[in-house]
Amino acid sequence: MTQAFVPRFRRPLVVLLCAQLLLAACGATEPPAVAGATRWPTPAPDSRLQVAQTVPNFEAPSATHCARPVQTYETPGMARVARDRRELADTDAMKDYSLRRPGSPSVSAAKSMPAPAAEPLASAIAEAAAPAAPAAPRISGGLQPPAQAPRPANEPVTAGMVDDNADFSEYLAFRGRTQVVHRERDISARYLLQVRDARGAVVPDAEVAVQAANGAAMWARTDAGGRAWLHPNAFDKAQSPVYEVTVRRNGRQSTAFLQRGQKNAVDVVLDGKPGAVPARARLDLVFLIDATGSMDDEIAKLKTTLRTIADQVARLPSRPDTCFGLVAYRDRTDEFLVRRHDFTNDLNAFQGVLDALRAAGGGDYPEAMNEALNETIHKMSWRGNGTTRLVVLLADAPPHLDYGGPQYDDDMVAALGKGIKVLSVGASGLDKQGEYIQRQIAQYTGGRFVFLTYKEATNPASGPGTQTVHDVGNYSVQTLDKLIVRLVSEELGKLPAGS
Repeated sequence: MTQAFVPRFRRPLVVLLCAQLLLAACGATEPPAVAGATRWPTPAPDSRLQVAQTVPNFEAPSATHCARPVQTYETPGMARVARDRRELADTDAMKDYSLRRPGSPSVSAAKSMPAPAAEPLASAIAEAAAPAAPAAPRISGGLQPPAQAPRPANEPVTAGMVDDNADFSEYLAFRGRTQVVHRERDISARYLLQVRDARGAVVPDAEVAVQAANGAAMWARTDAGGRAWLHPNAFDKAQSPVYEVTVRRNGRQSTAFLQRGQKNAVDVVLDGKPGAVPARARLDLVFLIDATGSMDDEIAKLKTTLRTIADQVARLPSRPDTCFGLVAYRDRTDEFLVRRHDFTNDLNAFQGVLDALRAAGGGDYPEAMNEALNETIHKMSWRGNGTTRLVVLLADAPPHLDYGGPQYDDDMVAALGKGIKVLSVGASGLDKQGEYIQRQIAQYTGGRFVFLTYKEATNPASGPGTQTVHDVGNYSVQTLDKLIVRLVSEELGKLPAGS
């Protein structure tokens, strides 16, 4: 994750510059480690790199628990804002009329009356539970199935999955042949970081800082297997030859070097006594869902699927300490832009929130994914050290790239720095632009691209099957709930023994 900082110390950067000179002069393949590094790197900005003026918020996850009732927050859309303004105007008109009636309070008394209370969020939840309005037709290049009767809500939802980090060359080929509008982050140079302790055990959720001598920097946190993918070109336009990689966890810190072009992974050993391994794995799991009208049939089927996923995850053999969250989004012209339900460990209450989810609104093809992803990464109460953090993003359209405000590439960079993996799920109707962007987010954060499959690839109404319109190959098909639970289980299975 990229960032610019005010320097507090100089020595590590001086050593880094010296290492670069030595490497250039001697052709060394193993840069010397910085002995006794005790401070966290704080690289300085370099105006030549055209660092963005607005950088992502890299504040580390810090919540301690989720033992709370469901707490709901809403960013209203234009429809709600317009209605509130009309209601306020009507209230002011009635107040003005009452002031003119005989026996009415004086103007000064009326002005001292308390203002009408803001509309309670309960009414917003009731709106979500109301029958969905018909979806407006899409006006962009989405794949639209022929109009047919909806499939049964209890019908299985099938899906396939590709791991673009495991087959990186094919992913680069996909990017090369898919020409769509997107936010560019150059990931063509990619290096694996592996962090272990002195015993050889993996170190999950370790903080990582990667910096060049010119001040360009990125941040990451290792996954449950102690790994992180580093993409220097995504934050350093100057393509420096050497980077200092500093890792810390539980008061321990170590430093190594990444030389551009090296074939082997960057292995970092955290010296000192390892921290205590939690007896029970901690998992924060968010469902981030496009709730516009085109998702109506999908949501009807997926609500049962998502409930099954949440129930099965909670009952995995490892019995993880799980927090569940839900973020639904529509678009600017709708009743709400983003509706966010913060983490809770009350599975019954969470399933009640899922039951209330309804699809409505939308209109044009792109939706408010940027705003929803931003709130998911930065406003959910993610727990701190030692937590596995996952987002299941389910959408059938790309984000609006013309709105300004938050952008998905900044927030996927921020997600890596906060240790949040995204499992991107492409629903029916997702076009090439949507597929490209969803795969960008999943690959950069270390997640997977999951896609719904059907009996006939271009016709979701044909029912579950093995076919897809997406540009993927070599995939197997499972029901969506089993696939997501499998991916969660695999992630938790990477944790060191005892978690």
